[in-house]
Amino acid sequence: MAINGLVYGYVASEEEYPDKKKIIEENSQGSWVYVVLEGRVKVKKKTPKGSITIETLKEGAIFGEMALLDKTKGLRTATIVADGPVKIGVLDKDRLDNEFELLSPQLKDLIKTLVSRLEDTTTKASLVVIGQ
Repeated sequence: MAINGLVYGYVASEEEYPDKKKIIEENSQGSWVYVVLEGRVKVKKKTPKGSITIETLKEGAIFGEMALLDKTKGLRTATIVADGPVKIGVLDKDRLDNEFELLSPQLKDLIKTLVSRLEDTTTKASLVVIGQ
């Protein structure tokens, strides 16, 4: 998935991480949204049997969106770790917030519902992987 100009237009800054460096820690506070510009990152979820990799995200993939859209919690739902050297774009949080507020209340509720469902599905999938 290549990063398109539309998403790249939201990049406020760029960061580079070496292999195995944590970018986001599960259950930490945060509201920044990121895009993978170069390389790959692993999405890891804590389970009763330890941390498992749920997915590997490649160039163009966005992560960190759940904490931005679910302002009631503001907690990260997964750990993101560099899978080799990676360059990450930090998206402009203020611009995203401003544009989100322009949406109709119905569309905002729909997006929040989808984000909540994705969080629930991710948690359930991680438990299935470990056999619980």
